[in-house]
Amino acid sequence: MTIRVLICDQLPVIADGLKTLLDAVSDIDVIGTTHNGMEAIVLVRTMRPDVVVTDLSLQTISGLEMIRRLDKEEAPPNVVVFTASDTDKTVSDVLHAGASCLLGKDACPQELISAIQAAAAGRTMLAPKIAERLVSWFRAQPEPQEAEACPEVTELTPREREVTRMVAQGMSTEEVARELIIGEATVRTHLYRVRTKLGVRDRAELVSLAYRTGLIHSVGQPLGDDRVAAPVGLRAS
Repeated sequence: MTIRVLICDQLPVIADGLKTLLDAVSDIDVIGTTHNGMEAIVLVRTMRPDVVVTDLSLQTISGLEMIRRLDKEEAPPNVVVFTASDTDKTVSDVLHAGASCLLGKDACPQELISAIQAAAAGRTMLAPKIAERLVSWFRAQPEPQEAEACPEVTELTPREREVTRMVAQGMSTEEVARELIIGEATVRTHLYRVRTKLGVRDRAELVSLAYRTGLIHSVGQPLGDDRVAAPVGLRAS
């Protein structure tokens, strides 16, 4: 499958360089470049890229604001953030905005290519240093004691529950679509509706809520007619 990519960077030399690099990859098709955040949103709506590669510094609106707006689309593209900033605030803002992958501009070409391929498959990929910081933070958090009440969970349809459980198991958008014999766009639509109903902003919060509310259980615990969940791994290069 060819991955359709839109590149967003306010510096033409970087955008053109990325296009030249990615045009040489057999399964990637760069459908356009732009330095303008608002134009990027229009291009996403008209050209339907699978992945948007963006810096956070854009014209008209920031890359972060663009990601937030794209995440509210009915079938949002997956986003790879390619930026020089890797502060804790940047990481938090980018992941909460809905980006799938986050790399520094010191990443090698193969890391960027791998991030685009991961994003297109619905997986998450972080720069190694960022992944290490997140793992350290996660290990420092107290273990959950019991399931939290979340009445909104009851509003999910059976198919939305099924998609949520699969995502919490670590399955990619492509894998969920193949398992359920539906289109990837349909999977993204289900996830968008689930996030809206549960009031979560991104996939990480969705997985966390699924475990905390008992929508999905730890390995080895019975789920009745539901499937048994596997641990969710942190995927990073």
